[in-house]
Amino acid sequence: MHVHLVFVTKFRHKVFTDAHLSRMEEIMQSVCTGFECDLVEFNGEDNHVHLLVNFPPKVAVTKLVNSLKWRLLPPPPSGVTPTWRATTGGPTSPGPGPTSPEPSAAHR
Repeated sequence: MHVHLVFVTKFRHKVFTDAHLSRMEEIMQSVCTGFECDLVEFNGEDNHVHLLVNFPPKVAVTKLVNSLKWRLLPPPPSGVTPTWRATTGGPTSPGPGPTSPEPSAAHR
């Protein structure tokens, strides 16, 4: 079975260079090999990439796509440790939780 996947940058910003595309192809080839899939074709431009993947029926497309997206995530900024959100299982950056603003002196 074949699937055509397209990954697009946020707001279609033109950020990919040839070096980025080469590295993404290596990463995607590695992930596909791990899933016993064949990366038949890979093309990209400065704001998106196309993949044509041949995979066996035992592989769920959603698991393959999630794995590809996870491997393409940039590393967190230095000094930030990723945490896990229990509801989605996805990575988040720790930060201040929701807080109520302190009432100003005029509103007390």
